[in-house]
Amino acid sequence: MDQIILVVIILIVAIIAIAVALVIIGLRNPSSELDNILQDRLEEFNRRGEAPSLEEIERSLPFTERVIYPVARKFGELAVQFTPQNALQNISKKLELAGSPASIDPQMFLSIQLGVGAFFGFLIFAATFFGQTRYPLGTVLIATLTGVIVGYFFPQLWLSSRISRRQKNVRKAMPDALDLLTICVEAGLGFDAAMAKVSEKWESELSLAFARVIREIQLGKLRREALRDMADRIGIPEMTSFVAAVIQSEQLGVSMAKVLRIQSDQMRIRRRQLAEEEAHKAPVKMLIPMALLIFPSLMIVLLTPAALRLMNSVLFSMLQ
Repeated sequence: MDQIILVVIILIVAIIAIAVALVIIGLRNPSSELDNILQDRLEEFNRRGEAPSLEEIERSLPFTERVIYPVARKFGELAVQFTPQNALQNISKKLELAGSPASIDPQMFLSIQLGVGAFFGFLIFAATFFGQTRYPLGTVLIATLTGVIVGYFFPQLWLSSRISRRQKNVRKAMPDALDLLTICVEAGLGFDAAMAKVSEKWESELSLAFARVIREIQLGKLRREALRDMADRIGIPEMTSFVAAVIQSEQLGVSMAKVLRIQSDQMRIRRRQLAEEEAHKAPVKMLIPMALLIFPSLMIVLLTPAALRLMNSVLFSMLQ
């Protein structure tokens, strides 16, 4: 029995080590760092006047880029083989809605989910098995399995919060961006040039989305397809309405500046309505901290002097 427990502990520690490596790799931007490293190596070889070979460049890379990251990728590809296609498409869609944080792909995201699940499971296993209170083995296994399940779905919660934050930022920036688009179009710029100007002036999720649309159009994609893809990547009704209005104005020959001005006014009204909605939700959200924190403190402050006076009164001595 002791040998079995020792083997289980060794396996869990190994899984935790892999999990930590996967999480660290998944939360960074490997593609950009790898490109910078390769560029630096090539410049160094060029300064020395040598012709670098592929093997020399690979040996010059850090250990994480040569070993750990490829192992993590293989681990993710192995997990993909046992994952339904619908689940992979759902993960890919959510990653697009979140703006592809840290260039994470579905394979890497599955690796992170498995790694975080193993990490949570190990924490609960260590707390229940090595703690001062001895629990039955069945209870330890159930608690560990619960921790694994919670840890597995924890990255999903993080991804959902990233999606909500990105959509909120885009919704907040749309009225001002449409105002600038309207000014640029009325000044004589084309719609594509106006979008490029907005992407140059600001640095936000919306400007990055506009910049991607411009790149796709330059690569040969039709404007309406690029705009529809942008609306799908953001996933808010305001952007879908804006894209539909722009496409219809292009097809029907309506003045683009007039359409943009109408859309800007509607977005501003919509943003004001959302702010009012959040303001109406505030009293309801304040009930919980008031009931659990503020009201008990007030009761203690107000009733403690009265309770002390009552304890020192004649009536209290008579009741004793």
